[in-house]
Amino acid sequence: YKVSLHFKLSEAQKDSPWLVLVHGLFGSADNLAGVKRHFESTYNIISIDLPDHGQSPWTNGFTLEAAVTGVVEILDNYQIDKAAFLGHSLGGKVVMQFALLNPDRVSHLIVADIAPVKYSHSHQAVFDGLKNVPLDAISDRKEAQIALSEYVKEPGVQQFLLKSLYQTDSNEWKWRFNVDGLIASYSQILDWPQSNLTFTGVTLFIKGAESDYINNSYRKEIAKYFPSAKAHIIEGTGHWLHAEKPSVFNAIVARTLEKTAS
Repeated sequence: YKVSLHFKLSEAQKDSPWLVLVHGLFGSADNLAGVKRHFESTYNIISIDLPDHGQSPWTNGFTLEAAVTGVVEILDNYQIDKAAFLGHSLGGKVVMQFALLNPDRVSHLIVADIAPVKYSHSHQAVFDGLKNVPLDAISDRKEAQIALSEYVKEPGVQQFLLKSLYQTDSNEWKWRFNVDGLIASYSQILDWPQSNLTFTGVTLFIKGAESDYINNSYRKEIAKYFPSAKAHIIEGTGHWLHAEKPSVFNAIVARTLEKTAS
């Protein structure tokens, strides 16, 4: 049986509930390691590398559908009927779409700082920065950071991107994510498939107070697809809310995971 996506498994007990973690654009399974550490004694956890990210295969074009199919494969492989899902940013889009297409397989849906809407282009600086790093000419990470910083000004974003820079056995520098592929599929990544599907189970949207990824005008869209959705805003955080205030974030997630569908 073929599972196409790379993932990490952290098993607590045979009969513990399952929690699936899905990272955002340009990330990898490790981005949600803090969440994993917090819950791995009570949950069996699957941390997924999305297609074109981490150690998952590169594709001919990123789509939400293919990502969802990859998640289904992993669940089927372990004969997991139902799991809780937490996704950040692009990973949030993947888990939302998974819940709409497979509502009976989702016990809890937690979406971090993203909405079920089509977004406008906001990653040009990141694309320019990544393309500006001369992989065949750098000798260390510092040189990569300098090249990146000509376009990407925030040190936190630089560090986040550089986590996916690695050296092969033959000392070549490479990005773990598929830079050209993600740039080519960017309109797909921004998009959201319109449908009449709904997920009525326990749903929480967590927003970074200083992030503009979820705003009031998206409330209607959220309610349309996720009629039982609740919202929580974490003060003093931007888009990287789980990394900026991990203990607050994990506490909110824990409270939601304790709820049962009404």
